[in-house]
Amino acid sequence: MANYASTERKTIFLVDDNLTNLTVGKTALAEHYNVFTLNSGEKLLKMLEKNIPDLILLDIEMPEMNGYDVIKIIKNKEETKHIPVIFLTARDDVEGELEGLSLGAIDYITKPFSPVLLLKRIETHLLVEFQKKELVNYNNNLQKMVEKKTKSVLELQNAILKTVAELVEFRDDITGGHIERTTSYLGVLVDALQVIGLYEDEIASWDLKLVLQSAQLHDVGKIAVQDNILQKPGKLTDEEFSEMKKHTIFGKEIIEKMKQKTSEQAFLEYAEIFAATHHEKWDGNGYPRGLKGKEIPLLGRLMAIADVYDALVSDRPYKKAFPHDEAVHIISASKGTHFEPALVDLFLKVSDEFNSIAKSFKQENNL
Repeated sequence: MANYASTERKTIFLVDDNLTNLTVGKTALAEHYNVFTLNSGEKLLKMLEKNIPDLILLDIEMPEMNGYDVIKIIKNKEETKHIPVIFLTARDDVEGELEGLSLGAIDYITKPFSPVLLLKRIETHLLVEFQKKELVNYNNNLQKMVEKKTKSVLELQNAILKTVAELVEFRDDITGGHIERTTSYLGVLVDALQVIGLYEDEIASWDLKLVLQSAQLHDVGKIAVQDNILQKPGKLTDEEFSEMKKHTIFGKEIIEKMKQKTSEQAFLEYAEIFAATHHEKWDGNGYPRGLKGKEIPLLGRLMAIADVYDALVSDRPYKKAFPHDEAVHIISASKGTHFEPALVDLFLKVSDEFNSIAKSFKQENNL
């Protein structure tokens, strides 16, 4: 017989109220399958509570509970609905066949049945069921392979991203850890926005995972800034500061070149916004474009707070780190000038979380 499955014999439940049919059917099948005979639908349902066959041969015309009633119960139970059911019938009734097929039967076999034909029909349907299971397993395995490959690609992407971000910090070593800290601060602000429902429609359109990943590239333009300016151990001159401000333009240009070479646009769209707008100010006195108010994308307005807070509480060659409370006061005092008022109010509610992040990074660096 069929060699499409394992060497384990398949199990068939043969249900018929006629003893002759049960005997003939079992005789025809017993050489190839494990056959259990049952003379009523009630006994079948009882048997199914503890045993699940590979296929059921089910008579339609039975007293008390006919085949249609039985299959309805079988197909409505999670444990049994997958079992293939073939109806046995002595009737030549098209409407009856259509009803049975609509209830979930896979075939009809007319009684009295030919043993050879019965065997062939059962073999065919078991092969189909085997192939269906194999296809499901294949699809599941394929999905796992895709997920594994996707995870691998994302890990590679994140590794490259982290390397680029670390390269920026390596060149601008006075702000070591800045990228990781500002990303953490940004995450706190976005979470807080979601809690209070501010800008909920806009945030709902974001892929938050990509947003936070792309934020790491907000200072990527510093790669193009001259070392003597980027690493100057002191306050910049006006001319030098004008050059430093170009890192926002350089960052936008770098990311635009990336966008030309990849179909992954969402991640880079976010990154471009961060790079180009995190130094814009609410009152229009920022750079590089002097955007004002909500002309500045929300991502840029959020990063402005995270970026400035980190600069305030970090040591620089031209200043010592401000205490957290003083940094909070400075940002609060810039409400409506440097920063959007609503976002400053939000920052004040979560400033303790900013402080905790800053402290945790300092503790790590002191280890």
